[in-house]
Amino acid sequence: MNTVSPWRAVWLIAKRELNTRLRTRSFVIGTAVLLVMLMGYVLLQSTLISNEDKSKIGLTGQTAGIAQQLQTAGAAVGEKIETVTVADPAEGRSQVENGDLDALLSGNATELKVLVKSELDNKLRALLTGVSQQEVLNGKLSEAVENPEQVMRTVTDTQVEVDSIKPPDPEKAQRMVIGLIVAVLLYMSIVTYGTLVAQGVVEEKSSRVVEILLSTVRPWHLLLGKVIGLGLVGLTQLVIIGGAGLIVASATNVLTLSGVATSALLWGVVWYLLGFLLYAILYGAMGSLVSRQEDTQSVIGPVNIVLILGFVVGFNLLAQSPEGTGTKILSLVPLLSPVLMPARIAAGTVEVWEIALSLGLTVGAIALFTWLGARIYQNSVLRVGSRIKLTDALKG
Repeated sequence: MNTVSPWRAVWLIAKRELNTRLRTRSFVIGTAVLLVMLMGYVLLQSTLISNEDKSKIGLTGQTAGIAQQLQTAGAAVGEKIETVTVADPAEGRSQVENGDLDALLSGNATELKVLVKSELDNKLRALLTGVSQQEVLNGKLSEAVENPEQVMRTVTDTQVEVDSIKPPDPEKAQRMVIGLIVAVLLYMSIVTYGTLVAQGVVEEKSSRVVEILLSTVRPWHLLLGKVIGLGLVGLTQLVIIGGAGLIVASATNVLTLSGVATSALLWGVVWYLLGFLLYAILYGAMGSLVSRQEDTQSVIGPVNIVLILGFVVGFNLLAQSPEGTGTKILSLVPLLSPVLMPARIAAGTVEVWEIALSLGLTVGAIALFTWLGARIYQNSVLRVGSRIKLTDALKG
């Protein structure tokens, strides 16, 4: 007989799961390890960004006179050029061999000679060629009694006027990065804590603890309470990792902590709750079909396969064609929406009606799976022994 109201029973079970899991060493250590890995990744990206498109060039002899031209040309194409004057060519060669210099220039401005350790970077080659050609042109213009600066100013002022129907998004690259990271975090969290729901159900069933619990609460109270409790644990970990990642990424200039990042985090929370509720009900229901932990993977395998295949295909489509038809269709499928839709929202490639439709379909799927899951759980959780067939559990 029930001794407490339904929702109070659900909350008490959820609270027990939340308090128990948050204090476990596995949660603390797992969260700490993920934070360290994330910090390491962000710092690595920061280092790569700081070193990206940066070249250190040694100048010998007459080439010292084009230092400013090299830096100006590099800035025009987004490449930072650092120049150093090298008095001794032999010393310059040694610095190239040791990797202290990316290239050593000799000769003169119109006949540049470049010494590199192995192969000259294509961008640097084009830049050096352009500077050399410019110097040749300046010389020819001077010979023709023309003012090189005036001629080049006239040439430079001649630009193609571009009129865009849809102006480019300056934060597009950052949006895509955030979107992909959100997809990965949601996928990992749903799989991890969904599996814990199934394992928890099997543990209580095998130890007969569930028989005691069901003497005071109904089966669906127990299942829903467990799902909500573990969902809050996963959400706590997700917010800790996501929040810390955004702060560190912003501090190291890897990402700009703007409305884009904040919106992505908030939508991530919303879709995590929906996605976890959707999948955890299935994980819990499937877990009730067996009585041994070693059999758990066999019953939750089909759920994992759907999620993994959908994630892999959707992730690749999102990375290669975020606005493609395939990406749009998959993100509307309720079983995949919790992972792909927040990623598309972060990437800025989704319409408002698509968000509304995916939310409606996902909520509808949650209602359907909750009814089916509760039926399977109620008909299976007290039956121990061999694995119960899904059809038998549905029939009751």
